[in-house]
Amino acid sequence: MTSSSVNTLAQPLGEMPPDAIVFGRTDAMQAVRDRLTKLAGANVPVLIQGESGTGKDIIARMIHAASPWRTGPWVKVNCPAIPGTLLESELFGYEKGAFTGAYGMKPGRVEMAHRGTLFLDEISELDMSLQSKLLQLLQDGQFCRIGAQEDKKVEVRVVCATNRKLEQEIENGTFRSDLFYRINVVNLHLPPLRERATDIPELVAYFLEYHNRKYNCRARALSNELMSELRKYHWPGNIRELENLIKRYVILGNEEVISSDLTPRDSNFFNADLPVDGQISLKKLTRQAVRELERKVILKVLQNCHWNRKQAARALSISYRALLYKIRDAGLPSNRVVKRREEDAPKRDVAAD
Repeated sequence: MTSSSVNTLAQPLGEMPPDAIVFGRTDAMQAVRDRLTKLAGANVPVLIQGESGTGKDIIARMIHAASPWRTGPWVKVNCPAIPGTLLESELFGYEKGAFTGAYGMKPGRVEMAHRGTLFLDEISELDMSLQSKLLQLLQDGQFCRIGAQEDKKVEVRVVCATNRKLEQEIENGTFRSDLFYRINVVNLHLPPLRERATDIPELVAYFLEYHNRKYNCRARALSNELMSELRKYHWPGNIRELENLIKRYVILGNEEVISSDLTPRDSNFFNADLPVDGQISLKKLTRQAVRELERKVILKVLQNCHWNRKQAARALSISYRALLYKIRDAGLPSNRVVKRREEDAPKRDVAAD
């Protein structure tokens, strides 16, 4: 198992930004800060919600660091990064002989988090069967290894995060309502970066200083013109996208590498040459525009779902068969092609936020 899917951190605060950078100045983030301060000492489950890249991982670490269990283990599980068939054994462990290949006993991540914090990132990806086992853990602090006859008891603080609306997942039948109420004892909602525009200058200054030091560079402060563009941008990738842009600027040393990414990419279609005789088929142009937009939406959802087509179909509220047809019709690469490219590419560990 790679460090991108599961990791245990003995010192989770090594690379943590200061509080002033994490929470900024907006009322929404100050409310998150106040609530975090109040809940940190109480051993109750916490649900962190927000779009991808808003900093849910950092907030979860801060909860652990401010809790009475800060000296205990911090165990993070990135649920979508582990295949469903393996996730149960990774979470709850197994006994020797429980299945083919189980040559010895293995403790799970729940057990490893005893007297510490278990962080389940993207909990909406858990299968229904695993949701019921997690529910038991939250109800009575007990779980059962695969192949075991008796339950084990642990003391663990459970923090969950998701970029989805779990209420909608409950309506779709993919998430248990009783589990939702168990993990949602305290809810922290992180606003997207576009709603925190006043915090962008401080975030830019922090990332600039951090990556200049990390890569031994001397990139200068951004111009006022570019900073103004950053504050107007809609930030679909949120703080993670901002950090990546600043990292690129530090390494390459040219503001163009930032400003080029801030330019809307959807305007090319309407710049296409129109017939010189003035005969325009509105129906044809509209059909082409809708098809191009649909292609971009499907591609974005597939990327967000790590090319899991069944998961993407659920996210798009269409059938699996309909998605396969649309993928072929749009000329997008198949799942097999993507996997082959990933296998051919150099392997690397990517820390999931």
